[in-house]
Amino acid sequence: MKISRRTVLAASASAPFIGRASAATTAGIRIHSGRHRGPIDKNIFGNFIEHLGRCITGGIFDEGSPLSDREGFRTDVMTAVKDMGVPMLRWPGGNFSSNYNWRDGIGPRNNRPRRLEMAWGTVEDNRFGTHEFMDYVEKVGAEPYICFNLGTGSWSDAQQWVEYVNGTQDTEITRQRKKNGRDRPWKVKYWGLGNEMDGYWQMGHRSASDYGAFALEAAKLAKLTDPDVKLIAAGSSNYRPGSDWIGWNRTVLDYLKDYADYISLHLYVGNAGNDYADFVASPIEMDQKIETVAGIIDSAMATRTNRVTGQLANDGRRIYIAFDEWNVWYRARGDGQRGRRILEEHYNLEDALVVAGFLNSLVNHADVVKIANLAQLVNVIAPIFTSDKGLFLQTIYYPLQLFSKNVKGNSLELLVDGPFYKSKRFDKVPYIDASASLDGDGLVVNVVNRHQDQAIEVAIGLEDKSFTGPVTVSEVNGPDIKAQNDFGSSPVAAKSRTVEARGNNLSLSFAPHSYTQLRARLA
Repeated sequence: MKISRRTVLAASASAPFIGRASAATTAGIRIHSGRHRGPIDKNIFGNFIEHLGRCITGGIFDEGSPLSDREGFRTDVMTAVKDMGVPMLRWPGGNFSSNYNWRDGIGPRNNRPRRLEMAWGTVEDNRFGTHEFMDYVEKVGAEPYICFNLGTGSWSDAQQWVEYVNGTQDTEITRQRKKNGRDRPWKVKYWGLGNEMDGYWQMGHRSASDYGAFALEAAKLAKLTDPDVKLIAAGSSNYRPGSDWIGWNRTVLDYLKDYADYISLHLYVGNAGNDYADFVASPIEMDQKIETVAGIIDSAMATRTNRVTGQLANDGRRIYIAFDEWNVWYRARGDGQRGRRILEEHYNLEDALVVAGFLNSLVNHADVVKIANLAQLVNVIAPIFTSDKGLFLQTIYYPLQLFSKNVKGNSLELLVDGPFYKSKRFDKVPYIDASASLDGDGLVVNVVNRHQDQAIEVAIGLEDKSFTGPVTVSEVNGPDIKAQNDFGSSPVAAKSRTVEARGNNLSLSFAPHSYTQLRARLA
């Protein structure tokens, strides 16, 4: 049973602005096991690695380090990646992909060319290429997602990359793969039709119609090479004043609605104004963009026609959203971010709350969002941060881990009743932001209490089920909203306990500035 595109939120009390003292506040969450939003694709908890700063070189890949294995992969990083439960990795970019020649990254490492890397202002040694990426995703148990160069690259470049990676026939391209040590095709399923082609900063930037026409031919060739591939069209990333991000997505889908399986969205947020109340409301922007693009998809698909009969198509074809870049990013940003040690954000607790809110949004839109990739995995706006001697887990690591490890099955439509506040950008922000999933008899509820200094008592009611035993409660919190982790110090982490639950009701106090996950069994 589906109610609306958004979680139903109704105010039962008028709450004061965040940060002011107030009387005790309560809220309610009603749950029905049959009120499904849609099945949750594990790939909405994916991640992203780019040849940018110390993400790959000096991050996951560090040849010569005593912490690396024989292939050059940092073993401590690999353990942290596995522990986080990364289901999908996008590569090689990002902006980097728009001038990347995949042929530079194959063959003996010592014979690979060094190239000027213009996206981020370095020299790329190409020692990490297609084979290394495929080896890495196999080691960490992630689904590979490769992004074509549709900036400076050609249709043939894209087609032959698919042939090299997935081809089964005896051709010059597949013989080259075998010569380089891989006999069997990898059969990579997910391929991106370029990156952020709406952005003026992108090498090979095009208008929406030029990109749509160009990407259409690349898509045809990719699917002729391997009909099983799934293609992600480059949707909107440019929301600056004067940009027409809605028009971009509409035009791109007009061209690609018969070939693309997903359309991408990108979103980065920040707190440069040090406005906690408005910053923690940022996931509402993700909600709005998802819902807008879902409507554009519906409109595009409603006008598809059968190429033979000319009648409206009735083949059940669907296009989903791939939110394949998202994160908090504002401190290490700007024209000065060029070179090797760049985009190295040091996250705090309020950033972790925003990340948890974004994850709630992805789960609450599981009917239309089937891929999402946090940018990025290591060092560069990342949950894992390394030195040459070790690593530490940033604050945002913990909500990512809890969601990826535990949220599965069907997304549930929640009825949330509680207080709201007004922020700079949004007129009505719920203090309690929540999502839930049901997998068999396993219920997971995720709750962010956005209030900066007040706990909120939440009555959780099951409408058609009962709790069957103790509920595991994992809370991500810290001493204050600016608390940060560092080498040897982790004031922000996930701490777990159990609480008793009887019948169909559970009342729990959610601490100020916290993200909490509840895991329960139902009957």
